[in-house]
Amino acid sequence: MKEIVVASTNAGKIREIKAMLEDIGIEIKSIQEEVGHEVDIVENGTTFEENAIIKAETIMHMINKPVLADDSGLEVDAMDKAPGIYSARFMGYDTSYDIKNQAIIDAVEGKDRTARFVCAMALAIPDAETIVIKETFEGEINDKIEGTNGFGYDPIFYFPPLGKTSAVMTMEEKNQHSHRAKALKRLYTILKELN
Repeated sequence: MKEIVVASTNAGKIREIKAMLEDIGIEIKSIQEEVGHEVDIVENGTTFEENAIIKAETIMHMINKPVLADDSGLEVDAMDKAPGIYSARFMGYDTSYDIKNQAIIDAVEGKDRTARFVCAMALAIPDAETIVIKETFEGEINDKIEGTNGFGYDPIFYFPPLGKTSAVMTMEEKNQHSHRAKALKRLYTILKELN
């Protein structure tokens, strides 16, 4: 496999994937580079894995090339694992993450604070079975918004082994512990064997 198209326009996500996979000789392209626009796909799965598969397979059938898609989000145990697959849509797409993060802090006040980031990745390959990987990043909800690294729910996701939120962690620390980094490492191993 010489090329993989990533079903994302998120520059940070594409950079992470490139950094991990290009050293085994796989060229990474964004969906924007491949088709010239973002592809609107209805993610109507009920799990992270289903949504990643829907994205990857839909685009793979459109372009007939290997496509990597991921679906990720935050599960908060005291909120029955919400926002979960609705993490991006939680409280509305236009609501700022400062407001979303504060709402989650308020919701777990005096309750169990355990939470995790989940990342499901699907690599759809023409004429082959789709490869699906799921990894988690276990932690808890912090009692305040803290840090400016990262995005989304990173400023409230506290990682006890390092004693800091995901938004305070360095990129090196994140690449050792995060859900996406762990999924990419597993994918790297699989692709190394395939190449």
